[in-house]
Amino acid sequence: MTDTKGTGNFVPLEHYRSYPEPEMLRRARWFRKELARRRTVRDYAGDPVPREVVEECIRAAGTAPSGANQQPWHFVLVGDPDVKRRIREGAEHEEREFYAGRASDEWLAALEPLGTDENKPFLEHAPYLIVVFTRGFDVLEDGSKAKNYYATESVGLATGMLIAGLHHAGLATLTHTPSPMKFLNRIVGRPDHERPFLILVVGYPAEGARVPAKALDKKCLDEICTVLE
Repeated sequence: MTDTKGTGNFVPLEHYRSYPEPEMLRRARWFRKELARRRTVRDYAGDPVPREVVEECIRAAGTAPSGANQQPWHFVLVGDPDVKRRIREGAEHEEREFYAGRASDEWLAALEPLGTDENKPFLEHAPYLIVVFTRGFDVLEDGSKAKNYYATESVGLATGMLIAGLHHAGLATLTHTPSPMKFLNRIVGRPDHERPFLILVVGYPAEGARVPAKALDKKCLDEICTVLE
């Protein structure tokens, strides 16, 4: 039976599960350890990835909370080699500008331990790229605009769930944010009112793939959490 609260329609909560406290703690610890294994990977094997697996993870990302449930995201799944090549060319163009002058000395010093530079071969080598877009507003059939609320925050939540889902499925990822990114709209055919949020690189790690040692250091709970009770 549908209930009404305010101006919206509500239905009974379904599918929620509660657990005894020891089981809650066990599940929380397991999930923390599962995500702690995740590493940002820059070297990818050429082995194909089942598209259905990636699509299921995108579906999971689509269940994320969003402002007023407006779901202001769009995911473009790119496996076409020619499109990946063009994305790499566009990204490397912006990255050359970044490393040659846009980035401050402080920013470059922060990046140095990670070993990054303007060369982004992973954009071609990985089986899939997921280009994530934010819609600050929707364009209605009559041409008018409908504002989406908390769009950036909502897309950030969905992207975090997507990264967690891909990791849980056994795939490696890399978040890449060349700046500016509007070249992506043209390459993947998205409208101008959508703003590129990031490129998510997806695939299997190459044999012998290495990760920066600095990335293994994570802040402890006391550094990232304040408890008030």
